[in-house]
Amino acid sequence: MNFKNTNAETSTVTRNMNEIEAVTGNIYESCVIVAKRSNQISVELKEELTSKLQEFASNTDNLEEIFENREQIEISRFYEKLPKTNAIALKELLEDKLFFKKPEQ
Repeated sequence: MNFKNTNAETSTVTRNMNEIEAVTGNIYESCVIVAKRSNQISVELKEELTSKLQEFASNTDNLEEIFENREQIEISRFYEKLPKTNAIALKELLEDKLFFKKPEQ
């Protein structure tokens, strides 16, 4: 999934609990599904960010190089401005973009 083009909110929004509960029939199951998906998104974003920042890694520490690396700063700022992973996961749940299976079924 492309998390950069998500339309999830970047700030806190009041949610209708009935909408969240309607997806699974149980608010607690919905919360668990959102939490697990949020963790998956977080891991994927962290791996992507780490791989992009590895390009700028250097074996020697040069003070000038640390302050002059604008590209690395721009990449970090971009990832900081993305919506929180739980907001992305909740948006996916409400838009029926998540597949989940209950173990007892």
